[in-house]
Amino acid sequence: MDHQKNFEKEPKEFVEKLVKLNRTAKTVKGGRRMAFSALTVVGDQKGRVGYGFGKANDVSEAIRKSIDRAKRNLITFPMKNGTLPHEMLGNYKSSSVLIRPACPGTGIIAGGAVRAVMDAAGITDVVSKSLGSNSSVNVVHATFDAISKLMDAKCVAQNRGKSLKDLWG
Repeated sequence: MDHQKNFEKEPKEFVEKLVKLNRTAKTVKGGRRMAFSALTVVGDQKGRVGYGFGKANDVSEAIRKSIDRAKRNLITFPMKNGTLPHEMLGNYKSSSVLIRPACPGTGIIAGGAVRAVMDAAGITDVVSKSLGSNSSVNVVHATFDAISKLMDAKCVAQNRGKSLKDLWG
């Protein structure tokens, strides 16, 4: 019995952020039937981040499904002193997201969906601008497109066939 009392909750590995919760209604013979869709972002605040979309007839189930899906499609991207290595533009359908590195102390200057992704990823200083459509699902897709296109110094050196020392001089 007392071994259960000694059981301590381990700290969560991932930070989970709910970006959007949407209620939809389907009209049936007996009235309206409500359903929910949830868009969440999860990250370990060390450069790994993922997003998921889940639908269900109740809120908690939709959120749980979206978090499970987010954990399944995590991507890793390079971080440089709490910011990005370089500027990047991501596109998805009619949404575009421009993300730029910022100097320490700037903070996260970003709208709701982009802010959630940057928080979960562990970025502390970034400037972003959302262009085009502001549908949160598409903005998150566009942000992930931008993040996946980021390159670190090792990757650039390798692509050019040079060593890191040659690149930095």
